[in-house]
Order: sequence, then structure tokens, then C-alpha cells
Amino acid sequence: MSEQTSNTIVQQSERLPGWQADWIWGTGPDSPRNEWRCFRKSYSLPPQPGTAGSVNSASVRITADSRYVLYVNGTLVGRGPVRSWPFELRYDEYEIGHLLRPGDDNVIAVLVMHYGVSTFQYLRGRGGLLVQVDPGAGCSHTSDIVSDGSWKTAVHAGHDANSSRISCQLPFTEIYDARTWDEDWVNPGFDDSGWAPARVIGPAGIKPWVKLVERDIPYLTEEPIYPSRVESLAAVRPAAWTAVFDVRGLLQPESADHANNVIFTAYMATVIRLAEPVSFTIGIVDEGRVPAKISLNGTWYGREAFTGEVPERYLKVELEAGDHFLLLDVSAHCHGHGFHLGFDCDAPFVLVNPLGNQATDSDVPRTAFAALGPFDWVEVIDHQEQRELQSDPAYEQARTLASAEELVGFGAWIKPVEQAYLNSTDVFGACVWKTAEMTYPVPYDLQNAVIAGPNAAVIPVYEGLDTEFVIDFGRELSGYVTFDVDAAEGTIVDMYGFEYMRDGWKQITYQLDNTLRYVCREGRQTYTSFVRRGLRYLMVTIRNAARPVKLYEAHMRQSNFPVAEIGKFHCSDANLNEIWNISRHTTKLCMEDTFVDCPAFEQAYWVGDARNEALVGYYVYGVKSIVERCLRLVPGSEFQTPLYADQVPSGWNSVIPNWTFFWTSACYEYYVYSGDQAFAEAIWPHIRLTLDAYLLKLDERGLLNMKGWNLLDWAPFEQPRDGVVTPQNMFFVRALRHAAQLAAATSHAEEAERYGSVAERLRDAIDTHLWDDARQAYVDCVYPDGRLSGTISMQTQVTACLCGIPRGERLALLERYVLEPPSAFVQIGSPFMSFFYYETLASMGRYDVLVDDIRTQYGAMLEHEATTCWEMYPASGKFYNEKMQTRSHCHAWSAGPAYFLGAYVLGVRSSTPGWTKVTVAPQPVGLAWARGTVPLPSGGRIDVSWRADAASRRFQLRVSAPRGLELDIQAPEGYELSLERVELG
Repeated sequence: MSEQTSNTIVQQSERLPGWQADWIWGTGPDSPRNEWRCFRKSYSLPPQPGTAGSVNSASVRITADSRYVLYVNGTLVGRGPVRSWPFELRYDEYEIGHLLRPGDDNVIAVLVMHYGVSTFQYLRGRGGLLVQVDPGAGCSHTSDIVSDGSWKTAVHAGHDANSSRISCQLPFTEIYDARTWDEDWVNPGFDDSGWAPARVIGPAGIKPWVKLVERDIPYLTEEPIYPSRVESLAAVRPAAWTAVFDVRGLLQPESADHANNVIFTAYMATVIRLAEPVSFTIGIVDEGRVPAKISLNGTWYGREAFTGEVPERYLKVELEAGDHFLLLDVSAHCHGHGFHLGFDCDAPFVLVNPLGNQATDSDVPRTAFAALGPFDWVEVIDHQEQRELQSDPAYEQARTLASAEELVGFGAWIKPVEQAYLNSTDVFGACVWKTAEMTYPVPYDLQNAVIAGPNAAVIPVYEGLDTEFVIDFGRELSGYVTFDVDAAEGTIVDMYGFEYMRDGWKQITYQLDNTLRYVCREGRQTYTSFVRRGLRYLMVTIRNAARPVKLYEAHMRQSNFPVAEIGKFHCSDANLNEIWNISRHTTKLCMEDTFVDCPAFEQAYWVGDARNEALVGYYVYGVKSIVERCLRLVPGSEFQTPLYADQVPSGWNSVIPNWTFFWTSACYEYYVYSGDQAFAEAIWPHIRLTLDAYLLKLDERGLLNMKGWNLLDWAPFEQPRDGVVTPQNMFFVRALRHAAQLAAATSHAEEAERYGSVAERLRDAIDTHLWDDARQAYVDCVYPDGRLSGTISMQTQVTACLCGIPRGERLALLERYVLEPPSAFVQIGSPFMSFFYYETLASMGRYDVLVDDIRTQYGAMLEHEATTCWEMYPASGKFYNEKMQTRSHCHAWSAGPAYFLGAYVLGVRSSTPGWTKVTVAPQPVGLAWARGTVPLPSGGRIDVSWRADAASRRFQLRVSAPRGLELDIQAPEGYELSLERVELG
């Protein structure tokens, strides 16, 4: 068999028109776990008469599974592809003619990062790269540059494939050894003779990538942002040994194909071998979804035996010399979070695999741990029925194990823990669990680390300890960490990004392993991380330094959807100005290739969040393409469920009904904003499909009654996963009404009437069955057994008003609740819910209450030096520590003030689809003056400035807008208007 044949897979597939390139990969598994694979194509270009050393025009089309980084002649050209469904994969196109060198050697180099597991942004496919160079005029000689078997490939030896998951939402942490890889591989002239030919896996059009679609949004920015200062300095010592386990992947390898929760019962075991008696500490560094349940030599330790602040748990025991059998009950309801385990003592110890030399079915490298189980497991899909987890007698029997020898009777359940599921370079554990820490004043020269310039910061060295310093970027950022360092070979640079610290207390990002390890080669070197991360603070720890380390700079390559800051707001209240600013900055950081919930913890496109984020985006940036992209992605989840998934594209088949209802409303609102009739026509069948699927779940009372993640707000009110959830029914009414309006706008008159009628019947059912006369409010839910909720919440009463449920006396009563929330009601727990509260207040004309609440709630964020908007309010009760104010410190679902201040204080709102007619109706709300800008969807903007004289009741208003735009200008109630109208164009 020839070399070319041996590296080619012939598959029957119709090649997509316009594509000559083949999908290529390397040898080994089709979908390897956490593999970084490099590809190169070297070729010569003949001289081009009349050119000045570059090709007139040439472009490259490229896509990959899972992500790529493209270089041409050593220059980084781009990263991609944007998140998309595998059956409708996006590709990118870049102009590269200016980078090609006629009469010389050229190279196209691509790093492909294949996850090998499904995440909240990606569904597992298989490793693959597709590249095609398309020549421009006079460049026909480049037409044969397509991915095929002539390309060379090698696994990137600098990347540790055993790194662990960042979180259940994201792929893998970054552990990079610069000693083992030549960074020159992206340049012409690199010797790739030791690389293998690429393996052809099929033409463009092969499964799972049966359709290729051109990128539909601009490329993301990469802008260098430098830090503000070095915040702190310390000498530290980590625990003696830390590691992180992928327990879910270990016990249920098939779970790599999805991101659903898995419930299982199982154990892990090892033997701790000691040469002398010691005090030995076992640490569960991030208890997360795997509880701390430990047995030593047959003795189980209850939670009362552990110290440490949850979720850090530490067990200190006195151990004699010899072998000690450690059994960990790792039974859990697990989404894929890492299980961080550590050991520490003052004497040497060895971990020994309890299986000894026992033969197993696996020939993969084993670690010092063995797994018992799973004794049973269940995949959980929240809107589907599932069987109960079975209690196997062997699971209960295994609890009595007291030594490795006793494992013999459990041969059917035992397997070694493979290296792929154990990351023994646990940077998170090493950064969080410190057995020694001494703080020092920050010397001024160390501030050179944050200054762009030729002066280096010399990192202090402390004998027997590591050096830790925290860099403050001054505000939340999102992108790729870059640094320039001079160090001895083998020096370790650990980096850990987090969002908040105050008075020396750091808010650890439990269940988010936001770390990077870089092992230095000798001399000066630079590195830019390949993994996107969000942070404000960067903890840098220098370990194993044989000589002083010089840090020349560290900065962030800020990366987000490209936007111009068209929207503006400025007024006589400085706090409102800052609240508007942090709302704008939050929105930008949460705009990647879709809206994302947060740049740090998840980077996931949550469908319901994006509805509010879209409204904010309209007012601060005037963007449409990212909104349309988000809306069009949602129906791709139909193969998972006709109810549509709550985050897409994702391997987690989860449904939050409200999120689908918000998506329906967002589709209608996008039509109103853009006036795009073609979009409305295209999206309508998908809206009809999912709403009809929900209508099948109405019960005999006419109420939506279903299993699912029936969420609305992070607050302690009753929103069970089964039964009738009242605000969910109310938002269904609103979605049906918006669907009826969209149907009418797209000439679907019969369907408009049908959905309008269904909405009114559901409204009547809510008013009949979910009102509690005794408590004079709508109940929060009705359980499957008929019980009414014990809680009465503001969430439900606010939603009722917003969705037009109550009438007459009930409406008047609920409006009083909205204006003066009863203390006995559960209060709003997140700024996301506040968005609906503010919409309700606006509908009531109570702009004063709206702005006062913004001042109060967001003012508390400013008091804590927030530079972005929080995910939760402290009252949500979701926190493990009284110092903790929120989980995520950057959540665009919370950026509502940027919308409401523009729409109501400036008073700029659309009156017709496409904003062909615009209302300008400012509201003083106690302010002396305000000015600002609102972008128009068709281009241009409206500038508004006003000054209110409360004593004379005069209102001076200046409005600047494009000529021909119809304006409906309204004075605030009780004021005499003095208007200056400026027409542009």
C-alpha cells in the first residue's frame, strides 16, 4: 500500500460546490480528547512581474473541528470558526495576498484544537481541518493550495493533553511547555521532514459537516489592554500534591458525546505509602458537585471531621508509617466539573495504585488511582422522564473496604484511572490551597510588570517558597493573556484569573479552573494564550526559578464583537453616568461570536439572556448582525427538542421554557427594530413549531404544566421542575401575543388570530386557577399533587402586570405591590429580573421609581468598585461566603440601565418597525439635565440633550436627527417645552 493510500480514507460523499479541498486529520482516534494538532503546507510562488513583492489578491477559506488558529508566513491571520451546529458549520474567509511572497517560499500553518468532548458551545464531531486558497486576479498559480494528503501534520508536543476541563461549560485548561516545541513551525524554512502526511478523511460535504455556511458576522477584535497596577505580593507554598479528576468522563466515557448531567454511584481508591508517622491532610479543594466523602483504612469521616470554608474541605489525620487505603465516594450528580483533590504533609509520601500488578482490560497508562464503578448511572435530560438510580448491593458492600487486598472481590467493578482523566498539574489547586503565605509590600520596580516599555520587573525570589503577585487590570476584560518574560529553563509561570478581591480577600472561582501554566525555555520569550478567558485580576506565581525572573510586560489581547461606541448617556447624576458606563462595558465583554452570559465562568450563549442583551445592544452599539445570528441559531436545537434548548449550540439538551418564550419575543422585537421582513418570514415557521409544541403541554385547566428547568430568577421562591409555574405561564401569554403580532406582520392572518385567541384563553386560565383570594396575590406555582406554593413572590406579581394578566381591582392591587413591594413577598434576586420589573414600571409611567431602583441596586455595585454589572444581588441567597456579592461579576443580562436610561430618560423609542418614526419623550426623574445618543438601525443616530427647570416648569430640548426621519416629540407631563430641532443631511 502506498503512503498516499495509507493516509487516505475514501468515503462516498458528494463534494460541495465550490470546494476542491478535502477534510484532513492525523493518525489515531477520529475524535481524540484535548488534542492540539498542527498542520503545514509549504509551497513556492513564482515571481510576479509588476508587483512590489506581494501577491495582488488571494483569499483563504478555512474551518475546523473544534477551533483553529491560522498563520500565513508566521503572521497570525485569525481564529475560528464561530460557534455553529456541526451540520451547518461556519467557515471563515481572509484576504492573504499581502502576506504571500512571490518568488519565495511560503507556508500556511494551522493549529487545530480538537476538544473531543461536547461543551456548552460545541457538539462533539471529529477532528478535522478544511483549507482552500482562492486566487485573485493574476494569481491562478495558487489554485492548487487546498487541504489534502500533501499537507504535513504533527501533534503539538508543547501542549499537555492531560490538562483538565476549565468547567463543564468549557473545554480544557492550558498547560504549555516551551522547552518541547519549536515556535518557528509557523514560518517558512522550518524543517517539517519529521512530520507525517495528513490523512484525508473526505471531501467538503462529508458528515458530520454536511453543510458549510459563510461566516455571518465580522471578525472579533484583538486589542492590547495593559493592567493598572500590581495589587499584592506574597511568598507562598502550595500543598505537596494536588490533582484534578474528570470523574464524569472516567466513569461514563460515552458522556463525551453530550454535556448533559449524569448521576452515578462509584468510588476511587489509592494507597498512601509513608516511611514515618506524620500529620497528613487530605484536601477537597473545590467540593463542587462531588461531595467530600472519605474513608481511610475502613473508617469513614463525616462532614464534622473536616475543616475549611465550603467549598474547600480539609481533613487532617495522624497516620503511622506504612500503607494507608484511601477510599473516596465520588457518587454525584455531575455535569463535568473537575474534582480537585490534594494531599499535604511534612514528610515524603508515595501514592500507589491499589491494584498492584493486577491485570486489567485496559492497556492505557495507569495512574496511582483505581475506580470502582459506576455501580449505576443515569443520564439526566431535564424535560424528559428518567429512571431512578438503582442501589446496587456491591456499592453498599464496597463501603466496608479497609485495604487494597479486599478489592479482589470487586473485579467486575474495578478499572484503573487512566491518565487522560487525571491532571496532576492542578494549577487551580496549587493557587488556592496554600500551606504557607507571607505578604510583602509591593516594591515600585515591580510595577514595571504592568507598564509597556523596555524596563523589566525583576520578580523577588524567596528561598524555599514561590513568588505570587496579583495584577489588577483595573476593569473586567476578556480575551487572550500575553506576557514577555526572561527566565531560566524550567521556570514555571502559573497564572490564575479571577474577577473580584477586596481588602485582601479573593473571590475564588470555584467550578471554574481559569488557569494557565507556562514552563519556560531558557532566555527571553513571549507567549499569547490560545484559550479565551475573562478576568479582572491575574494571579501570577513563579515556581522553580533557578535565577531571577524578569517580566517585561503582561497584557490582555481584548477580544470582542467589533462595535463603535455610538450610544452615549450623561446626566446631572454622576452615579447614573457610571452605572450607564459599566452597563455598556458589560455588554461589550459579553459580545463574542454570539451574546454570552459571562466572559469568565461559561462563555455560553443563553437564549433568554440574549433577549435583554439585544435591547441593550440596540441602544449602546446599534448592532443587528449579532442579534440576528443569535436568533437564527436557536432552531438548530430542534433535533434535541422541539421546545428548543436554553443555550445553543450546546451538547446540553436542556430546556428553560421562559428562555424559549423570551426568544419568541426577541424575534418580534428584532423585526420591530430592523424592519426586516425577510427575517420575519424566515423565522416564523420555527416560532410556530416550538409554540405549538408547548401548547401540547396545556393541561385540562388550560395551564402549561410540564417538566423542565422552570427558571425565572435566582431567588428563593418556588419554581419547581415539574408542575404549573405561574410566571412561566404568564410569559407564555406574552410570547403568544408577540407571535400573533409577528404573524400579522408576515401576512399569516389566520395564525395571528389563532395565537391571539390561545393567548387570551391562557390568560383567563391563569386568572381563574392561579389567583389566591386568601393571600390576595398570584401563587408562584401549583405542584403536581395540587399543592399551592408556600411562597408569594414579587417575581410573579411583576410578571403578571408586565404580561397583561390582571384586570380591574386585581390590576390596581398588583400595581400597588409593584410600587411598594410587601416585605413578606420574596424579593427580586437578580438584575435580570429587574429588567422585567423596569419594563413594568415603564408601562405604568413610573419612571421615577424605575430610576430610583437603578440608583439603589446598581449603586451598591459601584460601592464595591464594580466595573461591570453583577449576575445576582446579594439577597439571592446563592453564596457560600458573606463577603461574596455575586457569582459572576460580568453578566450582560444585568446591563439593563443602558437601555432604560436611553429609552426613557432620553426618551428615544421607536413607533414603527425599522424606526421609520421615532418618539422622543424624555423624563426628568429628578435630574437637572441629560444628554446622549441613540443609534438608529438603518444608520445614523439621534442626539438628545435637555435641561429641566423644576421651579419654572420649563423644559429645554434639543434633538438632532437625520433629515426625513419622522419624529413624535413629547414634553414631560407638567412642563412647557422649548424645542430646538436639528436635521442632518
